[in-house]
Amino acid sequence: MVQANRQLSDRQFRSLAELIEGQVGIKMPTAKRLMLEGRLHKRVRALNYSGVGEYVDNLFDKAVLDEELTHLIDVVTTNKTDFFREPQHFEFLRTVAVPELLKLPDRKSNDLKIWSSACSTGMEAYTTAMVLDDMVQAGRRFQFRILGTDISTAVLRVATAAIYNREVIAPVPAPFIERYFLTSRDRARQEVRVVPELRRLTNFTRMNLMDSSYPVDRDVDIIFCRNVLIYFDRDTQRKVVEQLCSHLRPGGYLLVGHSESMIHSALPKLRQVQPTVFRL
Repeated sequence: MVQANRQLSDRQFRSLAELIEGQVGIKMPTAKRLMLEGRLHKRVRALNYSGVGEYVDNLFDKAVLDEELTHLIDVVTTNKTDFFREPQHFEFLRTVAVPELLKLPDRKSNDLKIWSSACSTGMEAYTTAMVLDDMVQAGRRFQFRILGTDISTAVLRVATAAIYNREVIAPVPAPFIERYFLTSRDRARQEVRVVPELRRLTNFTRMNLMDSSYPVDRDVDIIFCRNVLIYFDRDTQRKVVEQLCSHLRPGGYLLVGHSESMIHSALPKLRQVQPTVFRL
């Protein structure tokens, strides 16, 4: 009996898949069953259960679920990210989006608001900060603030600390590495940290894109929502895109991942200006 409990039964898998989809919008088809079991082993060991079956059986006790849900979300969400991922987006910011936004006739100030809505470990937000600060250093007259949100508390801790292994900054241009990263005094650790000047311009907080409302300003200039929508079904995609766009200022931009270029069909008032860039 204990041996059988080391794996998920069909009933347990269905219950867990429904819970995950309901909480974070991520569909868990049968093909992901082994992957899900593998990811849960960390929590099984931490809680000293005999296997994933026992973990799931206990999970649906309300007191356990209230305590465990955040940890469950941390292990099932995919947090693939890189500095300068899909670099054409950052070139678009520099050459098109920022100049266009600063020319909007109803703009009352040159303060730009950027939102990385599924920020993971912060690399997207800090890449944006580097690009924008470089523009300011080159003489463009504006200020900016960046908000990063994610459902995973684990990745938010990394984003807030802004400490990374040196190898992950390989895509960052050499002048930016010199200007925007500090090297650990302990050479053996091979770690770097984003400079305080950029950390002060970013703020990270937990938020679920499945929530019915978002605690975010409604005049955001640029929203990143990249490589997240692909995990949602069409109806959830539409709801999330609609919610995100309600926080964009008129003329603001929504940037999505390269595999999500058809999301504009979810909201007709979005105008596609590049394959993965939309304008309200």
